[in-house]
Amino acid sequence: MKKAQSDTLGFVPQKDIVYNKLLPYAHRLDDESNDILSKIKGNLCRAVQLREIWPGVLFWTRKLSTYMRLYGRKFSKEDHVLFIKLLYELVTIPKLEISMMQGLARLLINLLKKKELLSREDLELRWRPLYELHDRILFSKTEHLGLNWFPNSVESVLKTLVKSCRPYFSDSATQEMLDEWRPLLCPFDVTMQRAISYFELFLPTTLPPELHHKGFKLWFDELITLWLSVQNLPSWEMHLVNLFARLANDNIGYIDWDPYIPKIFTRILRSLNLPVGTSQMMVPRYVTNAYDISHVVLWVSSLLGGPSKQAQAQLSGLFNSITSFFHPSNHGRWLMKLMKLLQRLPASVVRRLHRERYRKPTWLTPIPDSHKLTEEDITDFVESMMQPVLLAMFSKTGSLDAAQALQNLALMRPELVIPPVLEKTYPALETLTEPHQLTATLSCMIGVARSLVSGGQRFPEGPTHMLPLLMRALPGVDPNDFSKCMITFQFIATFVTLVPLVDCSSALHERTDLTEVEREMCSASAEFEDFVLLFMDRCFALIDSSTLEQTREETETEKMTHLESLVELGLSSTFSTILTQCSLDIFKVALEKVFNFATTNIFETRVAGRMVADMCRAASKCHPAESLKLFVPHCCNAINQIAVNEEVLNEEELDKEFLWNLQLLSEVTRVDGDKVLPYRSNLVQILQLTLHLKCKQGYTLACNLLHHILRSSALIYPTEYCSVPGGFHQPTSDYLPIKEWGRPGDLWNLDIRWHVPSVVETSFAFYLLDLILQPELQRLQRFAQGEQDMSRDDVLQSLTIIQHCLLGAGSLMPPLKGEPIPELVHSMVNLDETTLYTGVEYDDSRENYRDAVCRVMRQLLHYILEHSEDDTKSLFSIIKIISDLLHFKGSHKHEFDSRWKSFNLVKKSMENRLHGRKQHIRALLIDRVMLQHELRKLTVEGCQYRSIHQELMRDLLRLSTSTYSQVRSRAQNVLYTALATYNFCCRDLIPHVLEFLNPDNSSVTQQQFKGALYCLLGNHSGVCLANLHDWDCIALTWPAIVRSGLSSAMSLEKPSIVRLFDDLADKIHRQYETIGVDFSIPGECCAVAKQLMITGNPVPKEPVPSEEEVAEGLNRQELKNSESVEPWKFEHIAIGFLSLLLRDDHELPPPAVTFFVKSLNHDSLYVRKVAISAVAGIMKQIKRPHKKVPELSGVVAAGDRLDNQWLQYNSSSLPRTQQDWDSCVFVEKTHWGYYCWPRKLMMYAPLEEQPKQNLTREEMTEREQIIFDHFSDPVFINQFIEFLSLEDRKGKDKFSPRRFCLFKGLFRNFSDVFLPLLRPHMERLVADSHESKQRCVAEIISGLIRGCKHWSYSKVESLWEVLCPLLRTALSNITIETYADWGTCIATACESRDPRKLHWLFEMLMESPVNGEGGSFVDACRLYVLQGGLAQQEWRVPELLHRLLQYLEPKLTQVYKNVRERIGSVLTYIFMIDVNLPYTQPTTSPRISDFTERILLQLKPLTEGDEEIQNHVVEENEVGEQDERTQAIKLLKTVLKWLIASAGRSFSTAVPEQLRLLPLLFKIAPVENDDSYDELKRDAKTCLSLMSQGLLYTEQIPMVLRALQEIAGSSSWHARYTVLTYLQIMVFYNLFTFMSDQKAVNDVRALVIRLLEDEQLEVREMAATTLSGFLQCNFLSMEAPMQAHFEAMCKTSLPKKRKRELGSIVDTIPSADLVRRHAGVLGLSACILSSPYDVPTWMPQLLMDLSAHLNDTQPIEMTVKKTLSNFRRTHHDNWQQHKQQFTDDQLLVLTDLLVSPCYYA
Repeated sequence: MKKAQSDTLGFVPQKDIVYNKLLPYAHRLDDESNDILSKIKGNLCRAVQLREIWPGVLFWTRKLSTYMRLYGRKFSKEDHVLFIKLLYELVTIPKLEISMMQGLARLLINLLKKKELLSREDLELRWRPLYELHDRILFSKTEHLGLNWFPNSVESVLKTLVKSCRPYFSDSATQEMLDEWRPLLCPFDVTMQRAISYFELFLPTTLPPELHHKGFKLWFDELITLWLSVQNLPSWEMHLVNLFARLANDNIGYIDWDPYIPKIFTRILRSLNLPVGTSQMMVPRYVTNAYDISHVVLWVSSLLGGPSKQAQAQLSGLFNSITSFFHPSNHGRWLMKLMKLLQRLPASVVRRLHRERYRKPTWLTPIPDSHKLTEEDITDFVESMMQPVLLAMFSKTGSLDAAQALQNLALMRPELVIPPVLEKTYPALETLTEPHQLTATLSCMIGVARSLVSGGQRFPEGPTHMLPLLMRALPGVDPNDFSKCMITFQFIATFVTLVPLVDCSSALHERTDLTEVEREMCSASAEFEDFVLLFMDRCFALIDSSTLEQTREETETEKMTHLESLVELGLSSTFSTILTQCSLDIFKVALEKVFNFATTNIFETRVAGRMVADMCRAASKCHPAESLKLFVPHCCNAINQIAVNEEVLNEEELDKEFLWNLQLLSEVTRVDGDKVLPYRSNLVQILQLTLHLKCKQGYTLACNLLHHILRSSALIYPTEYCSVPGGFHQPTSDYLPIKEWGRPGDLWNLDIRWHVPSVVETSFAFYLLDLILQPELQRLQRFAQGEQDMSRDDVLQSLTIIQHCLLGAGSLMPPLKGEPIPELVHSMVNLDETTLYTGVEYDDSRENYRDAVCRVMRQLLHYILEHSEDDTKSLFSIIKIISDLLHFKGSHKHEFDSRWKSFNLVKKSMENRLHGRKQHIRALLIDRVMLQHELRKLTVEGCQYRSIHQELMRDLLRLSTSTYSQVRSRAQNVLYTALATYNFCCRDLIPHVLEFLNPDNSSVTQQQFKGALYCLLGNHSGVCLANLHDWDCIALTWPAIVRSGLSSAMSLEKPSIVRLFDDLADKIHRQYETIGVDFSIPGECCAVAKQLMITGNPVPKEPVPSEEEVAEGLNRQELKNSESVEPWKFEHIAIGFLSLLLRDDHELPPPAVTFFVKSLNHDSLYVRKVAISAVAGIMKQIKRPHKKVPELSGVVAAGDRLDNQWLQYNSSSLPRTQQDWDSCVFVEKTHWGYYCWPRKLMMYAPLEEQPKQNLTREEMTEREQIIFDHFSDPVFINQFIEFLSLEDRKGKDKFSPRRFCLFKGLFRNFSDVFLPLLRPHMERLVADSHESKQRCVAEIISGLIRGCKHWSYSKVESLWEVLCPLLRTALSNITIETYADWGTCIATACESRDPRKLHWLFEMLMESPVNGEGGSFVDACRLYVLQGGLAQQEWRVPELLHRLLQYLEPKLTQVYKNVRERIGSVLTYIFMIDVNLPYTQPTTSPRISDFTERILLQLKPLTEGDEEIQNHVVEENEVGEQDERTQAIKLLKTVLKWLIASAGRSFSTAVPEQLRLLPLLFKIAPVENDDSYDELKRDAKTCLSLMSQGLLYTEQIPMVLRALQEIAGSSSWHARYTVLTYLQIMVFYNLFTFMSDQKAVNDVRALVIRLLEDEQLEVREMAATTLSGFLQCNFLSMEAPMQAHFEAMCKTSLPKKRKRELGSIVDTIPSADLVRRHAGVLGLSACILSSPYDVPTWMPQLLMDLSAHLNDTQPIEMTVKKTLSNFRRTHHDNWQQHKQQFTDDQLLVLTDLLVSPCYYA
């Protein structure tokens, strides 16, 4: 097959669409595709060589993507490679317009999609151009200033593009990338996120094994240790996880993950954010930065298998520990994540199995045999997932996730998966009371249907369940429960599609070679007939109960409701599936039954009638000959009998029987065309009789009949969809249908029976048109010319007939003819349309009715619009007809889309992902071929725009601006579609639309005005005329929109028009993307294009462009680049549009600069806002470039080292003189030098080489002069500052980055020229405490500090002499409203600046932040501002951090809460730099360990005593010395604030240091959940909760446990109690780390069991809860010795009660024996409560033991009662199943206990 094809094509295609070979006209496609491909190659390459990006390149790349949609990758390998190279060059053109880049990128992604087609030998791509593209767009330096506008989708397109190119990066790419991005790895800086996300996106992981040393081995150890050493989920950690997941998946078997597995699973479990323990605090960042489930799943499924089997053990542990969360009674935010995990994991494992066992080997590295999944691995995996999946079936989120999981699991192990699902399904089908249970189980059964029916050697008894299931599902067809009804239809249809309904019971006697199961299936198949008949009975009942009279009054709507139409769809498709799959015998019985039902009753035609007619249609579709023989004569007779009576035909309301028979007839004729021919005379007679009925309902049905007859004789379609080619009509002796159960269709022997119109059928169709259409057209033409009068109803009737003729025979009519419209756009490349053959030869000898209809319709339309514009019904009809004239060739786009969607849904629900290779059932494959045929019919893009289209579109425009809104909106929709279809027609239409907006045009009505605006707005998917990517159009449209404000029709009273304007402006703002100005194509592109033109078949016919043409192309390119700068002439919308046109590659013309600068002082706030950002943008445009020189270096060792010491702040060597300043090398960006030095570090050149600073006015450019003049004018400045210091929205305003950018630009571009003018304003504002005034001065100051980057030393020094006093004043006037703004101000000023440049600022802020002047609030604010500045400097100011710490330490005993909190936050930043990351030197900044030592000394008074710490601090600062203890408590409060603040911010937790503070916290933390307690207790509680969630390393576990054991021995029972709650959370959040350390597990168990015997009752009960939790998440296993231990303890005998004297206190302390006995009971109770949803084998015995203690003394009795009532509550749901675990005696005792009187006592 391949060979023959490559002969006709002249090349071997890469991978074409197989379905094309099954079309009835397949033999013509090779020539067609060759013709199109050669045109594409020729013209695309010509366009590139002529450097014509628009329209040439764009037009032909669009053609290429259409070609791929129609034929797949049907080109040779050489062409494939060259196409990719050409597009790669085009996409990476630096100045390419974004939307073009996106379009080309999408095509390139499509070309690269099937990576198995091209190996690394065939193709190599450079990574750097992609990185530059990515960097330029996603980290644009100019977007925020409004110089560039990018669409929202661009990010995902770029990411996908990089993913597709990744496999083809060169061998050396990895090393180059590491060199490029390693210097950015500074964990305190935002660049970390950027570097890691680049690593995730770009690093190639598919290198072959012999190149691994050039691939992941270069970075794996470094990054995995980095990942393991961060504990608090920074935002970049998820990128690392994604990278590791991809690496693991691409290199299964080449990396040893074993040492990391416990850590991986612990982190995955933590990332699910499950609620554990009693009261849990969530760290917000754990939720936002959690791992992406799809990557987690990929990673886990790649770790399975291999020799060690460790991953599977951990995975089983993971599911064991989270199973109970899947139970339907649990619900929360975390549930969606768990369900996603459940649904994706089996799919991922199936994908891996397919790759290992069934996929064709490709150039990608195969998985080594040692690491392939074995049978045992698969079984283990499926078993570990079954329990959670079965629980999730009934989840609150619906059963879909579980159904998909089951579908994939059943592919691997049907014998493990299907039986438990069946066990749940049978009872669900029996009960009537739980409908949700039924829908859930049925949807899961649909998922496993195929595995069940096909049986196979793993699950041979599967098929025997099929009939019982079908029979029991029948009651689900229930008129009263809609969802049940739909799922039942789906269930029956799914099973029936897989199985031929043939009675094979006779084979039992004839054949002897059947297995036991086959015999069972044969005998069962005798029930098929009953099933079909019973199903029909249920359907008839459903129909009877939904007739119109029953469901609603006559007065209401006559249409079907939405639900009814869904039921109708479900019913008809299920019934037709059943009949398709029936044997002929069963079919005949069914046919007779349905015929009797349809003809003995009379149905109304709206609801019930449609359903019955659908069933009859299904019957006649399956076996047309037999069915038509019954139906057609019957219906014709009935109609004729009634019509004998002449006056019937003129009645308004027709007889019901007449209508019903007409409806039935119109449906049963929707069958294979040649089967209708024998009845044509009857049918034609009926048509002539009924088409001109007076009753609208009647003639509409007649039109349907006409439409269906024409359609069935004119279209190409398959005539049968049986699951076996050729049907089931052979005798059973030599062919056994049960062998076909669940068998997929064979793509190569599909044997589709096509209906292709024969000559007889076409001539019959034309005969009908001549007979029926011709007279209608003549009538309407006479009417339109005014020669004949027609009533509106008659016009509508004629139009309906015409419309149905078009719908029926549209495929036979050739497209509209007309002259192409020239000169819409100039191109040097041919822009022709391509036509596709769709199996119809147009017959030129017959009249082209499309043209005829078109002529008459235009005349009629103009007539109606002139004379009776209010005849909207006719106008609606005409609009529909115009739409069909333009586009209809036999199918509609929206129908095709919904069929494509449903095809994909069905495919998904029944596909076999394990074996792959298109093993779908036959009906699906036939459907897919049919869709391919429809796709070819609907592919129309790039049609030529001809004169006839132009006329029709002007008519549509006229309708779109007519009087009635309904007419307008329908016409607009047709217009949008047409605009998208014909090439460049927008340019022709826009001037006509804009006419209506022209203020000089006085005749425009409001409706026309609105219509025109809507035409510009476009719909959500189509073209937006106001926004075409075409300068010529924008130059017309935008000014017109702005000017239209003056139009007479524009009345702002009408809210609809105002809203429209808002929408339009909004859409342009949202959708506008910077449009290309630079249309140049670099040389490399042309070279690739040239090569593509001369290689490989098919050879393009277009000539290689000559030198002159190329020269002209270059010429035009220059022209186009110079044309693009716009004329500016045009308040709200105007300034908005204008600001969109700012760009970074073309400076604004001076008049525009003047306009914007003047607008800074405009009266309207909106205009001012836009102007501020615009002027900031202009400043960026006119910035003068500063020269940089590279420095070379390279070392890898992170942290503080000798070679980066000079970057750090050192007060002894600050640049304090002109000379020091000049010799000091400043490095502005904070991340350089922390991790390693870049290859080339760019530094600024010395001052004398930089552009001159203070220019005189004469030296400035025109644009600079405009700005200079305005800002030197005191009046302008006064007004400007006045406006800036107004408040906008009270209480909502914040520091504005845009204003900051404006000032930064001013001071950067003009150095200190404007300072003298601004200084008095700044001094005035600083003294005023109004928030808006303070904010304004803060914005100016931060702009000043950042803008003085390149000033000379003398200027900077004088600047600080001004600023320092200002800032001091500001900080002393700070208020609650403004402190955030000042913080932002200083932080913004310090961002990316060398600290040594700002030493004045830092020294001033450090003077004495906490001095008590102005009260505690000012102290807190000063600290806040200082913290803002220091945090921006990260690791470069260790000296300042030390000084600050030294200053703060004595002040830690602050009394005021706000200062304490702020100090806590500042401490976090001081110690932030003390991290233990891999390869990192110890820091020179302050370290936590030294600090903790000093603190613990001061806390000594608290650690020594054993009593609990109470907060008895008097809040007033009384004068006398307070005792040490009080001081210590104050200190402790501040330390707590520090611990809480650092939990959410630092990267790693200092566990050893925190452990030394733990005992203190346990002494404070209260047990009761009481909100009234004071700050100290609340903080301690929060602290413990956060610490217990921390991530622990294996080596830290013993330390923690030692600390806890010590505290558990403390005398305070509160502390002992809290140990348990701490333990619960800690163990769960570090589950796998604990479990991989056996000693730790034993220690935890010993600790809990020891506390079970605590003398304090509350502690004992808590210990029992903890134990039960550990057992439930399988951290501790249920062992016999442990149970025995508890049972022994229960038997401890109690001392006899002495007669005690009343009121004596002696007996209140419980004896040790009672405690022991209670401990035993609690232990048993913990065991029982640890399995809340099932009954393990040991449970009944324990319950019996427990019940023996029901009458013990308190507290034992209470415990037993609680346990029993909990047991009852959790097992109540499935008690029927649980009962079976108990013996009869036990059940008696149990029932006694649970319902006994004592239960209520």
